[in-house]
Amino acid sequence: MHQTTSYTKDVKPKTITFDVKGRVLGRIATEIANVLRGKNKTDFSYHQIIGDKVIIKNAKYVKVTGQKMTDKKYYRHSGYLGGLKEESLKDLLKRRPKEVIRRAVTGMLPKNRLQSKWLNNLIIYEEEIGDM
Repeated sequence: MHQTTSYTKDVKPKTITFDVKGRVLGRIATEIANVLRGKNKTDFSYHQIIGDKVIIKNAKYVKVTGQKMTDKKYYRHSGYLGGLKEESLKDLLKRRPKEVIRRAVTGMLPKNRLQSKWLNNLIIYEEEIGDM
């Protein structure tokens, strides 16, 4: 019988830092999602976690194109009747800029059991961080 070892234990993830200041939200989210999944590596496999850890800095200075600042809406629900809350991208970026990046990257990842594990390797900072 052939015994296999878990490939994910053999891989040592690197840490990659992205400075998103002035970069377009959707384009950087795609790039980050590919690094989290490990699609930039030659030994990529769909069912294994071989991606790298990603650190994002300057999240509050991300840029969007067109009229998305006012037209794009984010929704959440409190669970009560009539509890649907709506917020524009401009307001959410002012209030919680890390959430904007996290939602964009989440939308670029496949909807499966590995999604939460990939997102655990994502660290987001609102401002410039020291020592980097």
